[in-house]
Amino acid sequence: MHVWWWVVFAGLVLGALALDLLVFHRHAHRESMREAVTWSVVWVGLGLFFALFVAAVEGQESALAYLTAFLIEKSLSVDNLFVFVGLFSYFGVLPENQHRVLFWGILGAIVIRGLFIFLGISLLTHFHWVNYLLGAILMATGAKMATGGEEVHPEKNLLVRWAARVLPFTKEFRGQAFAVRSPQGWRFTPLFLALVAVEATDVMFAVDSIPAVLAISSDPFVVYTSNIFAILGLRALYFVLVGALRSLRYLRPALAIILVLVGIKMMVADYYHVENWVSLTVVGALLLGATVLSLEANRRERRRPRPKATS
Repeated sequence: MHVWWWVVFAGLVLGALALDLLVFHRHAHRESMREAVTWSVVWVGLGLFFALFVAAVEGQESALAYLTAFLIEKSLSVDNLFVFVGLFSYFGVLPENQHRVLFWGILGAIVIRGLFIFLGISLLTHFHWVNYLLGAILMATGAKMATGGEEVHPEKNLLVRWAARVLPFTKEFRGQAFAVRSPQGWRFTPLFLALVAVEATDVMFAVDSIPAVLAISSDPFVVYTSNIFAILGLRALYFVLVGALRSLRYLRPALAIILVLVGIKMMVADYYHVENWVSLTVVGALLLGATVLSLEANRRERRRPRPKATS
């Protein structure tokens, strides 16, 4: 694998992140729907464009694997936005400061997921039985997802509890600052504790999502780049979907089915090889079907006559 492939990837990611933070979001503000939609299109477009680059340097099969992993991770990220909504509500983070928390949270996720991915690939390379373990984890995660939603309890998170107990905090927010200088020295603000909660939550998300993309490919370049491009647009997508998340009622069942299927694929890989185009088609069809069914169910619900109030 040529080092310049990684240079191109790093250049695209760092350039876009710098433009996002230093130019368009230098000052805290409530993000408009138009701005969020524009950035969502930019990030998704960048992720899809990179699939062409993967096809050019690694071939069609790698590009199909990239697109499949990208779709799975992007869909899981959308589902995880429910948790971020709950976290911001729990900590009382104002809308104009949520972008800053998500931005730095995503930067932390880039590092965390890199460690998880390369550790996972190393384990798969040296210990074949890990395939069956990860497959079982995916099937169990899919079953859990099908039976209930995510609950937000930051106060039970060990990292959040440790930070709140050990680090010095101010009682109130100080704009978009994570830490401020006081007469007693530096003090962290509640916004930093919200960031700790976001990072800790992403570790749990990674445990679910990384096995899913490793079931699609064991190529470090394909797995890592697809994962990162999928989560990079999560910040903008949050502001687009924050008001519409509850309408995607069939997304979670579709994701549960996908996780179970990729878990089965990983466990039977020694006996039957599933082509990448088949995986991409199945994942795309399930996500498209879930979206269409959700929109249709919402349309019917809106058209249903409401019962008249009795006096």
